[in-house]
Amino acid sequence: MSFMRNCAWAVGALAAAGFATSAATADDIKLPGTLVVTAYDVGSSGYSQMVGLGSILKNNYGTNVRVLPGKNDVSRLGPVKAGRAQFTATGSDSVYAQEGVFTFGTRDWGPQPLRIHLLAIGKGAAVGMVTPGDKSIETMDQIKGKRVAWIRGAPALNKAVEAMMACFGVGWDDVEKVEFGGHGPAVDGFINDEVDALNNATFSALNKKIEASPRGIHYPVVPNDPQCWERLNAVVPWYLPTFATVGTGMAEGGQWMANTPYPILVSNPDVEAETSYSIVKAMDTHFDTFKDTAPGAAGWAMENQQFHKLLPYHEGAIKYFKEVGVWPEGQDEIQAGSLKRQDVLRTAWATYVKDAPEDDEAFNKGWMKARADALEAAGMTVIFYEW
Repeated sequence: MSFMRNCAWAVGALAAAGFATSAATADDIKLPGTLVVTAYDVGSSGYSQMVGLGSILKNNYGTNVRVLPGKNDVSRLGPVKAGRAQFTATGSDSVYAQEGVFTFGTRDWGPQPLRIHLLAIGKGAAVGMVTPGDKSIETMDQIKGKRVAWIRGAPALNKAVEAMMACFGVGWDDVEKVEFGGHGPAVDGFINDEVDALNNATFSALNKKIEASPRGIHYPVVPNDPQCWERLNAVVPWYLPTFATVGTGMAEGGQWMANTPYPILVSNPDVEAETSYSIVKAMDTHFDTFKDTAPGAAGWAMENQQFHKLLPYHEGAIKYFKEVGVWPEGQDEIQAGSLKRQDVLRTAWATYVKDAPEDDEAFNKGWMKARADALEAAGMTVIFYEW
């Protein structure tokens, strides 16, 4: 448990080349003429917030922001990996991608050298299970035997569901797994009575659609109980208990749920430092306007930054954090450790794939062991070891 709680928020060439570069400038904020950002489907909180960011950058700096909707984690991170987008508004999948696990442990992916720029933590908001408003699943232990959404290519969403079910000793074998190709289709499936539960942020605009449907909306409590959280954090280490008061259909007076940074603005390391610095400064400078552009956008406040212990930050963002005095004491050492962890993982991957088995299942199992061996040899904590 000590590692799990200490790991809370631990999850803690794209710039100019190939993109429009007629930069607009105000003071020392210098941005390309066009930025490309990926997010979940249209209507999701991440998508809405990136559209809001686009309006801020366009109105103040003349920068056009193209927001590409993705139905799952792979389709959000794929354009960044391929160099078709500079940024993604992502979540827990950023950790899974860095670590090279689950979907990102396949031969087409491997560990990704991601960098954080800024993150959102909505005060009073939460992530949780959405269940019918008739309270046929009033508490999570009643989810046994029910139809639960599972999103292909989206370990961030699926592990969130697994974690919250684990709080009550429930696993995927105890429910009917209903597969969807994306988060948006899963929401439609819930409304159409094809599924009884799915994961969503309480401030998501899609919850208004659910609440207005005949099924209605309810969030089962995730209690602030040590045994519950021991089991939950064994699945997702960086989730924390939060007393949620903000969200469509939230219980009167609020309730205990789980929370995590979402969205997280992430890129590859080759985004220019000037671009990283400028986008973080612009979001902070115009925060009073930005916070009202979309549900949950207030979570990007500088005061909400809780710095990760696993994912490293981009050098441009760090420059701004230090200028405004929010970069924590000791974070330089954590940053160095995060960068070293990525080096260990990338080196282990490069070595492994040279003689990796052709069979996909054998490839994945072999990689998980090679990954664990490399981290242990470097004196680093092994997380997500499944083989």
